[in-house]
Amino acid sequence: MDNNMTWDLEVLYKDIESWEQDFAKISELAENFASYKGRLSESPAVLKEAIEASDAFDRLAEKVYCYAHLKSDENTSINTNRARVERVKAKFAELSPLESWFDPEIMAIPEEKMNSFLESPELAFYRRSLEELLRERPHTLSEVEETLLGTLSDVLCSSSSTFEVLNDADMDFGKIKDEKGKSVLLTHGNYRRFLESNDRNTRKRAFKKLYKCYGQFRNTFASTLDANVKRHVTGAKIRHYDSALVAALSGDNVPESVYRNLIACVHDNLASFYDYMTLRREIMGLKKLEMYDMYNPLLPGCKKEYSFEEATRLVKEALAPLGEEYGKILSQAFVQRWMDVPARKGKRSGAYSGGCYDSYPYLLLNFDSTLNDVFTLAHELGHSMHSYYSNKTQEYHYADYEIFVAEVASTTNEILLFEYLYENTGDPDFRAFLLGHMADEIRGTIYRQTMFAEFELAMHEAAAAGTPLTADWLCEKYAELNRLYYGPEVNTGDDISLEWARIPHFYYNFYVYKYATGMSAALKLAANLRSGDPAKREAYFGFLKAGSSKDVLDIMRDAGVDLSQPAPVSEALGYFDSIVKRLRQELGR
Repeated sequence: MDNNMTWDLEVLYKDIESWEQDFAKISELAENFASYKGRLSESPAVLKEAIEASDAFDRLAEKVYCYAHLKSDENTSINTNRARVERVKAKFAELSPLESWFDPEIMAIPEEKMNSFLESPELAFYRRSLEELLRERPHTLSEVEETLLGTLSDVLCSSSSTFEVLNDADMDFGKIKDEKGKSVLLTHGNYRRFLESNDRNTRKRAFKKLYKCYGQFRNTFASTLDANVKRHVTGAKIRHYDSALVAALSGDNVPESVYRNLIACVHDNLASFYDYMTLRREIMGLKKLEMYDMYNPLLPGCKKEYSFEEATRLVKEALAPLGEEYGKILSQAFVQRWMDVPARKGKRSGAYSGGCYDSYPYLLLNFDSTLNDVFTLAHELGHSMHSYYSNKTQEYHYADYEIFVAEVASTTNEILLFEYLYENTGDPDFRAFLLGHMADEIRGTIYRQTMFAEFELAMHEAAAAGTPLTADWLCEKYAELNRLYYGPEVNTGDDISLEWARIPHFYYNFYVYKYATGMSAALKLAANLRSGDPAKREAYFGFLKAGSSKDVLDIMRDAGVDLSQPAPVSEALGYFDSIVKRLRQELGR
């Protein structure tokens, strides 16, 4: 394997011995932080020192964990690397009692005294984070209770760890025949490519083979997911939140209405989605669509494969509206080896942007030469460039941007790539191909992720009502939502009812809705960037650099999108409707 196609982790640690040295320092930094216990109310200066000690501990802990999990993800079947991740998690659980006192002790400072602290020059930099913390006062437990929960954190997360090992390391889907009749291994990494095949029988074989395997473990996956949902529901009750949803949104200071408005808005626009399903069925010449007919291109003759070098060039050119400085930094991702590119057995599935404050903003890819992989490259680079600008602009304390805005920059990059490819082809068939691709991207990012969000909400509400999340319940609910979202043109069938078993995001605690809101914002921001207006571009860079220095809704308002209102979602789905209509026109239908 070409060394330049893998990431350079030596920037973090040159060898395991260096990592072990920092791992040993974590306890020392935790104990130093704990030495401030009982002293936070002494003065603003002491409180400042305590926050700095906390940040020093967190910063090193993140670096140590970052290396361990990146190294493990290179090959999840190597037990020594996986064990290193578990050591870090166990260490965090062991040390959590040394830091669990912090929030309750701040909460215990009398309000009048705390207000005077907040006005002091020593705490001026930390005022925002302290006010955010104090907002959670009604949901912070006593020191003893926080210590107990911290001690149990590793145990409480075991269901998620079990899912990861089962899904990424132990699942073996065997071999199937590809379009040429060659027997090849079916993996997480190449499954999507099979679904994009022009040959319907190949798509069907991959689809059936994968879900047959998941069906054999349906009860185990139901058990891990049930335990994870119960952890969220129980945690919300313990902390006196109205629901697990409210608890999950609280950290971003996002009202529950944003989540529920998203679902309602998508329901109101299902007609456009049904119209697209009708168009897809007509173009494919089928009486009924199957769920394995969702990802193949509508114009098979336009399907292209791209080398990684070609993908790199296209992405760089497409992101030109972001300016010269952005382009120069983007080039560093390839020269400095920020990414692990090729798919291979044992490697963690999917794609992500990772890293920490003291590392490159790394990218894990499973590049397999499809157009979707080109878009994935643009997407993950959006994440990494967001992290780069945030880390370079903000001090460590405010550098880590919130999950709510995490998908905005990545999706903006995807839209810029689509517009670039669409405008720079003279082939009408490829234009139609790209329109179909964009329709599928919005389908997958807004419609499908909202369906996931609705399923996640249903799971948590059922668990809160005392309903066990058995495999039968999960399959029935998932099948019901698939029928609602995909409509009368699609035979959803029994296999897709198992899809919940393979979605890692269901373990992330109300994460998936942010893909939908993120794309809604990105459609607006991409249009702003393409307008060439310097003020709009500067507003976008303000978003990239903001980190967590403001509330997420305020950051997006400053960038030009008000996500507290349903309008951005409605406008995005209106754009989807226009894409479908343009596609009909291009194809003469």
